[in-house]
Amino acid sequence: MANIEVTLVNSFTENGKGGNPAGVVLNADQLSDAQKLTIAQAVGYSETAFVCGDDEVDYQVSFFTTTGEVDFCGHATLATFSTMYKKGLITAGSYLQRTKAGILPVSIEPDGKVVMDQQLPQKLNRFSYQEISNVIGIETHLLESTQLPIEVVSTGLADVIIPVPGGYLDVIVPDDELIAEFCKKHKVVGFHVFELCDPESELTASCRNFAPLFGISEESATGSSSGALACYLTEHLALGGDYVFEQGRAMKCTSIITASVKSNHSAVINVKVGGFASNIGTVVIPV
Repeated sequence: MANIEVTLVNSFTENGKGGNPAGVVLNADQLSDAQKLTIAQAVGYSETAFVCGDDEVDYQVSFFTTTGEVDFCGHATLATFSTMYKKGLITAGSYLQRTKAGILPVSIEPDGKVVMDQQLPQKLNRFSYQEISNVIGIETHLLESTQLPIEVVSTGLADVIIPVPGGYLDVIVPDDELIAEFCKKHKVVGFHVFELCDPESELTASCRNFAPLFGISEESATGSSSGALACYLTEHLALGGDYVFEQGRAMKCTSIITASVKSNHSAVINVKVGGFASNIGTVVIPV
């Protein structure tokens, strides 16, 4: 039996506060998938990242929830590269990570901010207001009043992007069973629900994310969903290429996520999501 050290990190913090916790295991080359799942379950966070060597790129990174492996995780990517930076294993600069969502660039700025490239957006499905109303408990006419579509967008993970009118985001009481059944039926990861902020606000939108199918009732910061939302807003509202999202307010754990989208006419050609991270500590888990 070996003892595995797991670094615990809050990702997408603001001035060291808030954020979404992730576990990070370095030098994980000898761990089996079963051992990785055991560690992720023991940590108990929404995701734990495992870093291995790679013959072609800088690192291979895999991500496990408490129920199994997922292709990509934004906040665990931030946690991983912030951890390596703070431990002095890497310096500010650009790196490549191999994930099941593809080979993705990650950069570390001199102030420690981690910025990750994501896959170009894929629009996978669209749902009616009535279909979603029945699941999240907001009346159909209120969802319709946004005049924005409900779409499945993926920049690494498929999420249902759901706009709600101002003032309705925090009143949602998620029904984990209904949301999990819907996501399983339609082969999506979760619901990313947002309301737009006032034009004079520094924030673009406030968000909530529900992924009970993967053991996550609600998540306080999601990098992959933020990339998808940035692409959605670029297409449907042409708000511009730079966004600031607030997430986790309803959990009293506010996180700040930045996103930028470069587009050429109607086509997105680059998606980046960034933020800061703060260490929580370490735990040792026997496997």
